[in-house]
Amino acid sequence: MLRHTLRAGRVAVGLALVAVGVVLALPGVPGPGLPVVFGGLTVLSTEFHWARRLRDQMRRTFARFTRSAHGG
Repeated sequence: MLRHTLRAGRVAVGLALVAVGVVLALPGVPGPGLPVVFGGLTVLSTEFHWARRLRDQMRRTFARFTRSAHGG
């Protein structure tokens, strides 16, 4: 029973973080949208494989972007 409650809590927190991050990522809304989405996906990745894949893809894209921005 406790395991299901913890899982539901992680899913709820992860979805809430992703939703808030998407709103913060909209143009004209100040705030750290993409890091919040990444945090939400990190929480969801403990339960769902699709979230883990999406989180890893975001991490690779960010690393590639920062390498190209620094001239590497």
